[in-house]
Amino acid sequence: MTLHEEFAIKLKRLRTLMQTKNLDALYLKRQDDFAWLSCGGRNYVGLSDMGNCGLLVTSDAHHAITSTVESQRMMDEENLAELGFAMHAGIWHNEAFETATLQDLVPSGRIGFDYAHKGGPNLAEDIKVLRFSLTESEVEKFRMVGKLASLVIEEAASSIRVGESEYAILARAAQKARELGLEVVSLMCAADQRISSYRHPLPTDTQVRERVQIGGNLRKWGLTVCLTRYVNFVPVSAALEQQMRANQEIDCILMQETKVGRQLKDVLACGKKAYEERGYGYEIDNHHQGGPIGYAGRDYRVDFSNTHVVEVNQGFCWNPSITGTKSEDTILVTQSGFEFITKPVLFPVCEIKVGDTSFPRADILQKLM
Repeated sequence: MTLHEEFAIKLKRLRTLMQTKNLDALYLKRQDDFAWLSCGGRNYVGLSDMGNCGLLVTSDAHHAITSTVESQRMMDEENLAELGFAMHAGIWHNEAFETATLQDLVPSGRIGFDYAHKGGPNLAEDIKVLRFSLTESEVEKFRMVGKLASLVIEEAASSIRVGESEYAILARAAQKARELGLEVVSLMCAADQRISSYRHPLPTDTQVRERVQIGGNLRKWGLTVCLTRYVNFVPVSAALEQQMRANQEIDCILMQETKVGRQLKDVLACGKKAYEERGYGYEIDNHHQGGPIGYAGRDYRVDFSNTHVVEVNQGFCWNPSITGTKSEDTILVTQSGFEFITKPVLFPVCEIKVGDTSFPRADILQKLM
């Protein structure tokens, strides 16, 4: 699939939404939506929700609106020239330029936005849904991001030494990520007791003694993947191994039950049952279980009221956890099942059996002292 074919699919989705909402245009300025529509572009200087270049789609044209500070790079490096966007650039201190340009391009004023704006309805949630089903070329990019992210996390994990700090561990991971063109959305690390104490362990100067958890969200071309890995410097106890296997089974059940057309609340109910059957029913209340992933770290966290349905070629990252362990990898759900997007590339592999199916998962890496 070419860049232009991918873009055409996205324009069609947006224009269908415009017709449904009786609008003459849609204006996208969020970083995630810009990355999606521009087929991997970046409209920002620093990571945030909003960018500094907006994309306007009408029934028969597409425009970019920004300042002269950003316009040339947007055209040269972020696919806008190749995709045929008409650039409208104002002087950086002309605060009225964006509003005036929108009025000129859409005289009716019937514009929908992907953020709160006094000029029209906030359609952020409607536009987000358009991103869920990845195109053929997005699937290829998603796979590549998964391979690179798996390498980053597992290489950093494999190089951990007793006595170094969580900060130092994630510094190596971040450096490797940037070398490979990945952006760090989040990186987490916990040593020893902090693994059991916190579900979202931001790094500290705590030094490694016996165990380490490392993971996070990494992205490229706007596409985000997530994974978590464990390293032990002492033998894995029978109790820890049993718990980790149970945790991975719950994860694999969630993956297996994530089927095209199914409501997500029903998938989550299967996960809840899996917790209960393994004697960990209370643990589901201690952490959210993850959900759809793609142009955001999680498009939303699935709860028991979520009626969204699974789309074809949609990314998911479930993250079931039991105090002291978590199982987390990114998958792509297809019409025929699912495939792993992140997976062990340097780590040992264990086989997790659910029903009649075995799934290869990353085992705990043991680096015995």
